[in-house]
Amino acid sequence: MKIAILGATGMVGSRLVAEAVRRGHQVIAASRSGGPAEGASSAVAMELGDTPKVVALIDASDATVIAIPPDRTGGSHELFLQAHRDLIAARPSGRFLIVGGAGALEVAGVPLKDSPGFPTAYLAEATTLATVLDLYRASKGLGWTMLAPAPAIAPGERTGRYRIGTDSPVGDSISAEDFVVAIVDELEEPAHGGTRFTVAN
Repeated sequence: MKIAILGATGMVGSRLVAEAVRRGHQVIAASRSGGPAEGASSAVAMELGDTPKVVALIDASDATVIAIPPDRTGGSHELFLQAHRDLIAARPSGRFLIVGGAGALEVAGVPLKDSPGFPTAYLAEATTLATVLDLYRASKGLGWTMLAPAPAIAPGERTGRYRIGTDSPVGDSISAEDFVVAIVDELEEPAHGGTRFTVAN
């Protein structure tokens, strides 16, 4: 497959490049800098807000992954949200997967981000990614999927095993390595089109 990865230099994106290449896929690595990614067939400079470029990339690929989080430096998330609104309005015809957040997963009908004890440091990002999920759920005619990690995700071991859930966590954590295994599995054998799902170790 020809797989495009936006955010190819981040924690998830860089591991995703490696996992896709490991499985023999052709990878286009897109990032702000356009710097090379080991194993990728090409690298391009692109931001999520470059809507025409993003649409062209999605439509020219068998599958695309958007592994770009909102700003984590305390800045506004409005440009991030607008980029997703613009992408939805542009209606790309290709298939794409968005890396979501665990904060919008629910326990007993209550989003984690609204539960007591949710870390304040992650609340803004969780709220923004929950809004992004709502935007895609309200969209029509798009080939989107969203994958949310377990509440804790960090670099770790690649076991190749994980549990799958839909709207509620199925475990407390997942390694970034197994998270990208789940992404490539979904790209190779789509099973969650038009929905959000989650994975955990």
